Amino acid sequence: MVPSEIRALFAMVARPEVVSLAGGAPYVSALPLDAVGRMVGELVAGKGAEALQYGSAQGDEQLREHICEVMSLEGVQASAEDVVVTVGAQQALDLVTKIFVDPGDVVLAEAPSYVGALGTFAAYQADVVHVPLDEGGLVPSALRETLARLRAQGRRVKFLYTVPTFQNPAGVTLTTARRAQILEICAEYDVLVIEDNPYGLLGFDGEPMRALRADDADRVIYLGSFSKTIASGLRVGWVLAPHAVRAKLVLAAESAILCPSNFSQLAVREYLATQPWREQIKDFRELYRERRDALLESLDQLMPDGCTWTRPAGGFFVWLTLPEGLDAKAMAPRAIAERVAYVPGTGFYADGTGHRHMRLSYCFPEPHRIREGVRRLAGVVEQELRLRDTFGSTTGGASTGVQTPGPGIV
Repeated sequence: MVPSEIRALFAMVARPEVVSLAGGAPYVSALPLDAVGRMVGELVAGKGAEALQYGSAQGDEQLREHICEVMSLEGVQASAEDVVVTVGAQQALDLVTKIFVDPGDVVLAEAPSYVGALGTFAAYQADVVHVPLDEGGLVPSALRETLARLRAQGRRVKFLYTVPTFQNPAGVTLTTARRAQILEICAEYDVLVIEDNPYGLLGFDGEPMRALRADDADRVIYLGSFSKTIASGLRVGWVLAPHAVRAKLVLAAESAILCPSNFSQLAVREYLATQPWREQIKDFRELYRERRDALLESLDQLMPDGCTWTRPAGGFFVWLTLPEGLDAKAMAPRAIAERVAYVPGTGFYADGTGHRHMRLSYCFPEPHRIREGVRRLAGVVEQELRLRDTFGSTTGGASTGVQTPGPGIV
């Protein structure tokens, strides 16, 4: 097990003078906290004996029914019997990996990929093989080539892990056409798909994308979370799996935690039953859209030539690529000294590459703070460019991963 690049930053970015474009903390202050507080008080007063007791390892049945309603917004038709409630989607990922992965097994993951997933795969001693993505998401031809190479080597791939919608960390979204291709390729090679979808309802334009699970109920295991659409502190997520896998997940959950928090589950259940949660998600979408726009506009105006970045249509993150010769990880302490924080790209690759990349998060700071943070960051990059031009390259490794469009390209 290895420490997270993001967690290592927490002590520094908590300082009020530092503008943090690092962590992906949702802006829970936008919730109607008075109404939620009354709801929780009524829950304890009226159903406290149930809420404060042990529960089922599979999770509260009524909550699982609500979860199916939430997933239906992305085209997923499911039975509550095949849903397992977990302590956030992170535990769901841990349970799935525990069930399927033995030391040395191959797991495919996007390049770059969610740092929490890479930590889980490392803990179970999986061999992570990255598949590149671009502005349209995971590249189908690269997936096919990777699977063919691994098959020729006699290696079995246990599953493909993907965040197809508003990907963490790159912010890109798998196109509709590519979704069908990815499912077709995985069926051809008999590979499971782990679809991690915490941001799917937080798009800024149009209706939610159709989930991969909506088009392949037998091959796709779907991970969901209320951390981004309600509150991360409740730690309520879920996994939707084929029936036989669901039974194993319940056994694994019993072994790990006995049962998820009954109080948190019932709080989420009451929220979904009594509060205008669809309208609240719309409010979150508008709030995050404003902050996304503030970040992109500031990058367009202030970042030096040679920097490129993605332009997300939802979610929390922008993926920035530095000019040749710059190292985002080596530059991070100097950025902190200038009171701005980001996450270096190396944390999002199993092999530690990605030195020219960084993840910028726009979900938590207010727009004026985002603009100030970009101003500080641009100054650090300009200083690094001067050092590069004087002393040569400072990059610590090869650059791999998402191919980002230029600042003026959508």
